[in-house]
Amino acid sequence: MDNLEVNSKPVRTFYLMAGIIATVAYRIIIVLTNTSDYWIKFTWYIGTIGFIIYFIHRYQISERRIKIIKDYRLKEKIGQIENLGYEDKEAMKYIFHSLDVSSEKIIFIVIFVSSALALIAGIYLDFLK
Repeated sequence: MDNLEVNSKPVRTFYLMAGIIATVAYRIIIVLTNTSDYWIKFTWYIGTIGFIIYFIHRYQISERRIKIIKDYRLKEKIGQIENLGYEDKEAMKYIFHSLDVSSEKIIFIVIFVSSALALIAGIYLDFLK
């Protein structure tokens, strides 16, 4: 793997803000129920698009972590690190194993797909119908 660098701070901030804005937008919808449909729909679109952006990013990070662990055979190499104690090695094994078997990628896919379908349905119902 050529690039083991994390994304730049502005890129990380962009994805963080997309997630925060999406979360806040969805929570505000309940407050807007007594206002115009325009603001409810506007807020819903902002939240849905924000979640799509954020969870694509989280999925990519999850995939990249697993690829690095596999490409560098890190799980197998933990036992060869001389300066780590038994508990340190077990902790690292746990982290690598939990990343490998985590269902977070499935959650990210479900959130992305359901958000994308909801966005398509919303666009159809609001603008194309």
